[in-house]
Amino acid sequence: MTSTRQKSAAIPTLENGDRLTRREFEHRYEAMPDLKKAELIEGVVYVPAALRYYRHGKPHAAILTWLGTYASATPGVDFADNTTVRLDPDNDPQPDALLRIEETCGGHSRISEDDYVEGAPELIVEIAASSASYDMHDKLNAYRRNQVQEYVVWRVSDRAIDWFSLQSERYVPLQPDPAGIIQSRIFPGLDLPVEAMLSSDLAKVLAVVQQGVASDRHQNFVTRLAAK
Repeated sequence: MTSTRQKSAAIPTLENGDRLTRREFEHRYEAMPDLKKAELIEGVVYVPAALRYYRHGKPHAAILTWLGTYASATPGVDFADNTTVRLDPDNDPQPDALLRIEETCGGHSRISEDDYVEGAPELIVEIAASSASYDMHDKLNAYRRNQVQEYVVWRVSDRAIDWFSLQSERYVPLQPDPAGIIQSRIFPGLDLPVEAMLSSDLAKVLAVVQQGVASDRHQNFVTRLAAK
């Protein structure tokens, strides 16, 4: 009888640059339980290098705290960290964070029987090194084509945050208001003081989002979700 180890050894490992179907990608990924992150973007495999504290871990944690604060105050909205998303036959990204409207409340993604996200979450966030990252190119195009409504990229080395909104099939950058705050078009009350986030002033970031969820626009949004 063939052992589980022998079966796993017969499955090729995922390597950067492999060109695979989504089914083959998931088959190989499941056979590598020690691998924490791999993505299929436009049919190409990406296996990120080890992640560093200031360049990824710390900003990633700040984004999750921001999104979690909003989701906790918004019934019908959920968030997740490093979850594989089945977008289309060529794309199985594993975004750093996502915010989604639950399917029962009119959201465009669902949770599959085998516990993956299927379809496009309303908002995705990626932590990128710079504008040269594939997050700003191939991945951006895949998200746009699959109707991810808002896409946020924190370019850590560039000390910049880009927030794209899908409008007429194009990603249009959202601009901060005079106070330096960007407001989501899809999630009313999800407000981001850009400079505070870049400066690791998490207290101010959370104060702003708490003001947002206390606003009438957020309460109206919660009412609309409940009605669906």
